Amino acid sequence: MKFHAVWVLPFVFLTSGAALADSSSPKLAAYYDRQMAIVAGRVYAWEEQNPPTQLPVAAHQVGVGRDNYYALTNDGDLIAFDEDADQHSVLMQGIARFSAGDSGVLAITNDRALWWLSGETKQRLVTDVAVAAVGDGANYYITSSGYLYVKGRAHRGQYGDGRLKSTDQFVQTASNAAHITAHTGHAIMLLANGDVVGTGGNIYGPVGIHGLGDKAVRWSKITSGAKAIATGSSHSLAIRRNGTLVAWGRGYDPEPMPILEKVVAVAAGSRTTIAITSDDTLWQWNRGHEPRRVPLPDRK
Repeated sequence: MKFHAVWVLPFVFLTSGAALADSSSPKLAAYYDRQMAIVAGRVYAWEEQNPPTQLPVAAHQVGVGRDNYYALTNDGDLIAFDEDADQHSVLMQGIARFSAGDSGVLAITNDRALWWLSGETKQRLVTDVAVAAVGDGANYYITSSGYLYVKGRAHRGQYGDGRLKSTDQFVQTASNAAHITAHTGHAIMLLANGDVVGTGGNIYGPVGIHGLGDKAVRWSKITSGAKAIATGSSHSLAIRRNGTLVAWGRGYDPEPMPILEKVVAVAAGSRTTIAITSDDTLWQWNRGHEPRRVPLPDRK
C-alpha cells in the first residue's frame, strides 16, 4: 500500500444540549476510495476493498484527503504519512481536531482558533470554532454558539441560504448547528436538536428529496433523532440515537432507510461506506449492498 506525504474528540466546544458527533467520527474517515479507522486503539488505512494496513502511530482522530492520510496523535500533533507508511511529518502541534479534504486541512487548535493548511500555506482564519469541514470547493465551520459559516463555491446551493454566487469570505448561513460534513457540491448538517438537514447538489439524492435530480439551495430537513452524520459523493448517512444507521441517496431510497444496528461511528467515500459497531467490529460495503465485516491484521 502506498502513502503520500504533504484529519475521540479531546475537546468538545459545542453548546449545551448539542449532539456530540463527527461526520466520520474521530475514529473513521473516508474520501473517495481511501479509508482510515481506529479500532481497539489501533490505526488502520486502506484503499477500496483492499485489506487494511496497521500504521505505527497512537492517535485519537484520523482523516483522509484525495491522496493523503492524516492522524492526530494523543499529544495533539497533526501528522501526515510518507509513501512508506513508517515515516511521517508533523504538520502542526496543539491541535484539538481537524477536517481534511481535496484542497487541504482545516485544523482547530486547543484555543479554538481555526487554521488552514495546504501545501506550504499555514493561515490562521478565525477564533471560537468548534467544528470545521472541508468540502469540494466550499469550506464550513461552526462556532461554539452553534452558528454556521461558509465560504467558497455556491453554484450548487452549498451555502443553504439561497445564494448561488461564491464568496471568498466566510458568511453566516445557519444557527443551532452541532456538526457539518460536506462532499461533492453538497453539505449535510446535524442540528442541536437531532434534526439532519442538507443543501447543495442533489442529482442522486445525497441531501434527500428536496431538489432531487438537480439541487437544493436552502437547508431542508431530511430526518430527525440523529446523533452523527456522514456524506459521500452521492449518498449520505445518519446514526440515530438508538444506534440504527440509516442511508439515503445513490444506491438507496430517497428517504432514509435502515442499514445496520448498534452503530457508533460511520464515514462515507465515493461508493463505499465504513462503520464501527458497539462490539468494535469494522464494517464496509458499497452503496446499495449489504455490510460485510472487515478482517483486521494481527496487532503489531
